[in-house]
Amino acid sequence: MSRNRNSNKGKSGDNKGKRQGGNKPYQKGKYRGDNNFGAKKRKGDPLPSFSDEVRLNKFISNAGICSRREADVLIKTGVVEVNGKVVLEFGYKVKPGDEVRFDGQLIKSEKKQYVLLNKPKDFTVSSDKYVGRTVLQLTQGACKERIIPVGKMDKMWTGLILLTNDSDMMKRLSHPKHAITSIYHVEVTGEFSKEQAETLMEGVETKEGGFLKAEKIELIKSDKGREIGVEIKSNKNRAVERLFEAIGCKVVKLDKVSIGSLTKKDVPRGQWRHLTAKEVDFLKMI
Repeated sequence: MSRNRNSNKGKSGDNKGKRQGGNKPYQKGKYRGDNNFGAKKRKGDPLPSFSDEVRLNKFISNAGICSRREADVLIKTGVVEVNGKVVLEFGYKVKPGDEVRFDGQLIKSEKKQYVLLNKPKDFTVSSDKYVGRTVLQLTQGACKERIIPVGKMDKMWTGLILLTNDSDMMKRLSHPKHAITSIYHVEVTGEFSKEQAETLMEGVETKEGGFLKAEKIELIKSDKGREIGVEIKSNKNRAVERLFEAIGCKVVKLDKVSIGSLTKKDVPRGQWRHLTAKEVDFLKMI
């Protein structure tokens, strides 16, 4: 059952032709994947703030010494020093350049890493390296730090996945308020009509509950006539599949072409690259 959130129906109707573009194919370079399909947490979670300062227990945990809770115990016992002075305050914040020692040994903060992977089929998006072929195997040479994927993707789907060890950024990007507009190239079963595209842009109630809408829907020119470019702003699990399921279509192929301003340019299937400082700053500002 669909639900239109635009109270001005007349105005919406006047713009449908402009919004849809059903007979206009997506621009190939922007919306298509690098392989043609025809060929072989809650809303109540607090938002993290990005700062150069970090709580002492988190600093110790990020360095791989122990968990945050165990770090609180260490701090309480007086074995942690900052700049030569014992710190007993749990909420103490470490600043850039501070020298932190545990039991006399210097603790080095773990460098933040941000890796963009173009995932091939048959690789699981998991932080567990012991569950068969995973994205961690594809990125094992990217850095010495342990990075984990942000978000989820079906094993059979392809496209962009971000991996990082920045827990604050992971939490921020997972928050509904900070969902990023992503572009997908999908193939669905059956025919896909202009009316169905308009329904998805107006928004639908999904079978699992909740409202989803596409920012833009356009048909991709192909022999099959059911390849579609989808822009959607949501970090819900299986958002694209759920969107099409709501109108009776099943997604049989999916390729994530972009995440915000991050694209697959210079990232062939199965390969990865590090984000630039400018790209990291962009993600922090979302």
